[in-house]
Amino acid sequence: MANPLIKICGIGTPAALDAAIGARADYVGLVFFGKSPRNVAPAQAAMLAARAERRARVVGLFVDPDPDFLAEVLGTVPLDVVQLHGRESPAQVAAVAARHGIEVWKAVGVKTRADLAQADAYASAAARILFDAKPPAGADLPGGNGLRIDWSILKGMRPALPWMLAGGLDPHNVAEAIAITGAPAVDVSSGVESAPGVKDIARIAAFCAAVRGG
Repeated sequence: MANPLIKICGIGTPAALDAAIGARADYVGLVFFGKSPRNVAPAQAAMLAARAERRARVVGLFVDPDPDFLAEVLGTVPLDVVQLHGRESPAQVAAVAARHGIEVWKAVGVKTRADLAQADAYASAAARILFDAKPPAGADLPGGNGLRIDWSILKGMRPALPWMLAGGLDPHNVAEAIAITGAPAVDVSSGVESAPGVKDIARIAAFCAAVRGG
């Protein structure tokens, strides 16, 4: 099996971006959600996206975005992918893709195997599904909480579209997660941080090395 694709999410500084690219991450994620400690303003995001220089694809994470805000960001920041991490319906996901002509991913919160069935509803709307741990009731953040999915419920699963595993991954457990789930792509945020929103360069390198079996 080919090495899984790697996304380092919640990038906020040039140093973190350079670390992700230096470790050969395939995707870097920029968060546009005010409640998150990883939130970036459009001007900062535009600088980071330009710095990526197509060495990694740039993903913008949004949570139930206002259409005008989404359009504003896309008019300022050269994103390759929009990741929707809220309660967006398949119709809303399809509308974003059609309106902006951009690849759209949809995050789905998972706690039980029954939650996995939600993914197939997005088969004709999203380009990829991201399985993340379902947040606790009342949580401010839909992701980036450091919670992990019970990987055993993903074993042998064959979603109707490409998928990515997120939720509580870190340099120490990502190889095991891939072995159990067969994930073709992995996403990390808090698992490579020294504090909420503060990326750790050594942990980014260690995570990418672990994914590649090094």
